[in-house]
Amino acid sequence: MTEFDPTNKMAKIFIWLAWFFALVLLFFFFQDVLDKQWNPNKDPQISLSPQGKAEVRLQQNRQGHYLVEGAINDTPVIFLLDTGATQVSIPAHIAEQLQLKSYASSQVNTANGRTTVYQTTLQQLSIGNIYLYDVAAHINPSMQSNEILLGMSALKRVEFSQVGKQLTLREQ
Repeated sequence: MTEFDPTNKMAKIFIWLAWFFALVLLFFFFQDVLDKQWNPNKDPQISLSPQGKAEVRLQQNRQGHYLVEGAINDTPVIFLLDTGATQVSIPAHIAEQLQLKSYASSQVNTANGRTTVYQTTLQQLSIGNIYLYDVAAHINPSMQSNEILLGMSALKRVEFSQVGKQLTLREQ
């Protein structure tokens, strides 16, 4: 018959707790690494060109896309640059959070087929130190993502150039 040893039981509890906290720390560390790979532009690199124009430099993510944190009407959002999109396209659930008003509907062709969208105008759209005003956009109820497609209604108002895996946006 063995005697109960409380120190042995405490040691086992501390070992289990140490393993648990080590796994939690590893999870947070690797989640941060994965987040940076998905969106390396959480804090975009901003500067002024020699002509005094605002510039934002973006890095490609692992999938070859350019995501960047910006704002619509001073509310933080995530943009996915899409030169194939005619307008800025906002998922309906994000448009609701931004309290955007729609004023007309229309049919558009998207990568996922034909859908009905609702026109809106963004009072202010910003990426880093670049600010655009009165940008045409549409609210797309078919989009389920958490990213806003930054289409040509905004991109035509900036100069952009790509060198390697870096894209520079510059105000006109």
